[in-house]
Amino acid sequence: ADIFRFSSPPPHRAVRACKLQVQPPMDFVWAVVAAAAAVLASWALSTLVWRPRAIARQLRAQGVGGPGYRFLAGNLGEIKRLRAAIAGAVLDVGSHDLVPLVQPHMREWIPIHGRTFLYWFGARPTLCVADVSMVSQVLLDRGGLYPKNTGNPHIARLLGKGLVFADGDEWKRHRKVVHPAFNMDKLKMMTATMSDCARSIMSEWKAKVDDGGGAAEIELGGQFEELTADVISHTAFGASYREGKRVFLAQRELLFLAFSTVYNVQIRAFRYLPTQKNLKIWRLDKEVRGMLTDIIKSRLATKDTMGYGNDLLGLMLEACAPEEHSHEPLLSMDEIIDECKTFFFAGHDTSSHMLSWTMFLLSTHPEWQQKLRAEVVGECGNEVPTGDVLNKLKLVNMFLLETLRLYSPLSTIQRKAGSDLEVGGITVPKGTVLTIPIATIHRDKEVWGEDAHEFNPLRFENGVMRAAKHPNAFLSFSGGPRSCIGQNFAMIEAKVVIVMILQRFSFFLSPKYVHVPMDVITLRPKFGLPMVLKSLDM
Repeated sequence: ADIFRFSSPPPHRAVRACKLQVQPPMDFVWAVVAAAAAVLASWALSTLVWRPRAIARQLRAQGVGGPGYRFLAGNLGEIKRLRAAIAGAVLDVGSHDLVPLVQPHMREWIPIHGRTFLYWFGARPTLCVADVSMVSQVLLDRGGLYPKNTGNPHIARLLGKGLVFADGDEWKRHRKVVHPAFNMDKLKMMTATMSDCARSIMSEWKAKVDDGGGAAEIELGGQFEELTADVISHTAFGASYREGKRVFLAQRELLFLAFSTVYNVQIRAFRYLPTQKNLKIWRLDKEVRGMLTDIIKSRLATKDTMGYGNDLLGLMLEACAPEEHSHEPLLSMDEIIDECKTFFFAGHDTSSHMLSWTMFLLSTHPEWQQKLRAEVVGECGNEVPTGDVLNKLKLVNMFLLETLRLYSPLSTIQRKAGSDLEVGGITVPKGTVLTIPIATIHRDKEVWGEDAHEFNPLRFENGVMRAAKHPNAFLSFSGGPRSCIGQNFAMIEAKVVIVMILQRFSFFLSPKYVHVPMDVITLRPKFGLPMVLKSLDM
């Protein structure tokens, strides 16, 4: 023991010896660093230089041109420059040519390169598809050849990874669960809830009008946001706007943060860095998920005594119930939350702006305001509109469709090539993003006629399929199997609200209104919608 004790090094020296033994030689460290740098350089050369050149050469050989690729940034710099150049532009209230404001790069490049051209979002090839026949090939596909593009993680976080972004079997599973909630008979039953929400906010408008001696100026943009938030809260979650307000405020903040990243170079690693913007997005997303989780858990806790409920959430939970489909895949809690995020955003944001643009056009076309009011009075008088009555309002329907054509909630939709495939006779490499510029296509004179830039609801007199020279030219709700599942909900809600306004008020634009359509994922009036309302009772 004595020999062992004295011949062994002190404990701290032993530890130090061990540490020295496990430390790799500096030559080895530098060799690893050099190897990693070589791999990174090889990847960068391949991804950021050779691949873009090869793709551009391949498409150019097929007659597809476009602005040249710039290292790493692609054409994002040019797009930002074009957007900055029109930042202070204002349209005349009679003009509906918003493409230079929301898609200035399309207005710049299509006359030069044609309806189909290649441009670059960073190093990602993007094919502009503004030819309606090619658009139909993409949107009507049922084979899954053109999956959704989820290149921007913040947009996906805003909408959730549910029905909107799911593909293949996963999309079919989500649709099977969500689709029953949008059955037309169920939607018609929601008209009473929609009218109750509308009546509540319109009583506030009436009070302001009465206090103003028969007229009052009201900023309707914000009012419609509150109204549609109240409607989706009741119809989807059985709650009022006040209870869901925190969700909406967080979602709105997420919306603007997500849009601020749209024209940035998307580097995958950067989305995980704790930057100030990322930290804020993570916090807001956590808040939204937490609030939605509480709503869902509360509903599940009372299902034995009160059932799942007849709102959209209840119908979705019922469809997911294990006792109903014990052998089929169910939506997880995270997947249900993602569908709820879609309900909140799509059912609120797009609907509120659709109402704003409808009121804008009604105020700038007083003759149509009179026509629609006459139709409303003739069909339902002063009664609350029912689902059956709404179906009889042909002029109202035509007016809403023309509003959606000129002021579509989404100015662009995207797909991507799931493999090397042919689109309109052009061989497109796998991973290429296919951008469909709705705002541009909806103003194409070769498709819609010489009056494509003008407001003319009568073009929809014989239905959507015959409104243009191509049956699938109307893209406000997308098209094909992946068309917007909530389009009937949106149209019913808009009809209910517009009918009730026409029954109670006449209106015109305030002199304060400034006509600047702004695209922040959805199209909205940049400076709101100040409107002068007059009571029809006085």
